Amino acid sequence: MKTSSRLFSFVLLGSACANATTYTLSKPDDIVVGEDQTIQTVYQDTLYDLARAYSLGSEELIRVNPGVDPWLPGAGKMLTVPGRHILPPGPHEGIVVNLPEHRLYYYPKPKRGGPIQVITYPVSIGKMDWRTPLGVTHVTQKIKDPVWYPPESVRKEHAESGDPLPPGPVKAGPDNPLGAYAMRLAAGNGTYLIHGTNNPIAVGLAVTHGCIRMYPDDVASLFPLIPVGTPVRLINDPVKVAWIDGELLLEAHPPVDAQGQSFEPDIDQFSELLKSAVGDTTVAIHWDYAREVLQKADGVIATVGLEADLPAGESAPAAAPAAQTAAAQTAATKPK
Repeated sequence: MKTSSRLFSFVLLGSACANATTYTLSKPDDIVVGEDQTIQTVYQDTLYDLARAYSLGSEELIRVNPGVDPWLPGAGKMLTVPGRHILPPGPHEGIVVNLPEHRLYYYPKPKRGGPIQVITYPVSIGKMDWRTPLGVTHVTQKIKDPVWYPPESVRKEHAESGDPLPPGPVKAGPDNPLGAYAMRLAAGNGTYLIHGTNNPIAVGLAVTHGCIRMYPDDVASLFPLIPVGTPVRLINDPVKVAWIDGELLLEAHPPVDAQGQSFEPDIDQFSELLKSAVGDTTVAIHWDYAREVLQKADGVIATVGLEADLPAGESAPAAAPAAQTAAAQTAATKPK
């Protein structure tokens, strides 16, 4: 984990600046990118400003720093900044949005002989009763300065909450919740968008009406990169695993159901993912620690298993399922 001491505040540098993260993959099958950091706060900081500066959703940073006041963390606090990610399963192409992770991954088409890259951004997703659809779709239209036409269901919701919307469409400007850029998806007969926002603090939460909301600077940087027709894959993978250099890595996020509600992680689901990641390799798993990581579901990657050394001449039982084989091994030492 990287530790840094910040000698200035991101508020003073301009808290309106979000920083997307671009990673260059050394080979096509790279699956883990980035690094976690530890930073020290200064008195002007809020967790909301820091989340935006480090390309995180607000809840993403708050979750890994429990007990810290998000508005007044105070000077000299050491904060964990989760920046390491296991790439979502499936093809490394187009846009991939993992709903429980509240994160968008974009894989630009590499130029001939050029490097493979992935750009990642935090996003908001649909809240309960306004779910973001799952599956494969594509971008059908790009709109600068979009006009918002609130549907009757949204007008009713605002009226019931004591915040009635003015009649007619909402033109581009500071009162438009779509922000300055929008990309229409084919899903839902074109009713779903990837767009900006006039409420950046809410990025990273399940607060939208089914659309995918981004920080204003993030959508401004992504918009010119995306051609119409770009594939978009919307997935629901709260648990991601990777087998890297003899270590079994686990990344867990609060699961969401089809209505955007969180629920407890499924240990059986983890076991199935474990089988796929480990294959025939004999691995020693710290099951108590793995369950702790699942229960916490804070998105920080943890090493929950290590490749087990077998006596010379022995091999793992080929027929034994990976989860059963792992349970039979001596538990690995809990990683630092």
